[in-house]
Amino acid sequence: MQALLVIDMQQGFADSRWGRRNNPFAEARALQVLEAWRRTGRPVAIVRHDSTDAGSPLRPDRPGNAFLPGFAPNGGDWLIAKTVNSAFIGTPLELRLREAGVTAVTLFGLTTDQCVSTTARMAANLGFTVTVVGDACACFDQIAPDGRPVAADLIHLAHLTTLNTEFGRVVLAEDLIQSLESLTCAPSVC
Repeated sequence: MQALLVIDMQQGFADSRWGRRNNPFAEARALQVLEAWRRTGRPVAIVRHDSTDAGSPLRPDRPGNAFLPGFAPNGGDWLIAKTVNSAFIGTPLELRLREAGVTAVTLFGLTTDQCVSTTARMAANLGFTVTVVGDACACFDQIAPDGRPVAADLIHLAHLTTLNTEFGRVVLAEDLIQSLESLTCAPSVC
């Protein structure tokens, strides 16, 4: 069985402190994937980052901790609250997946280079088959250790490339949705 992990789709990532972001269509694609996934009846884990950093907009006592519209847990979705980059550290996620018989995870979210990448890598190391929906992820510009600016597009591409090379596969939202629809489409109407 396969589960969907929705990583940190929270209002705090709209805060200007993060800087310039790539992929302005990530949320729209992510919502399309989430809706299609829910129609399959397979497990969905909604992961929320509850920052312990005093200045973070993602702290539980800040408005930025709230989910972006459409990404709050729905029905039987699991809510997984984390305080570090990996959705597996200090949470019941691995146990819930194992108890449900899940052997593969598909994930997307914010940000590509931090919580998405860390969770995907750890999922692979724990033995799960990993799929990342690349165009349903986004990240922000960074500053390299030598002070040079690094564009979000480059960071995003580098992380998706290494994830696809070593830890799983990266797919487009449209392709994933088509494959999900073929699983849920009755032969009489397909």
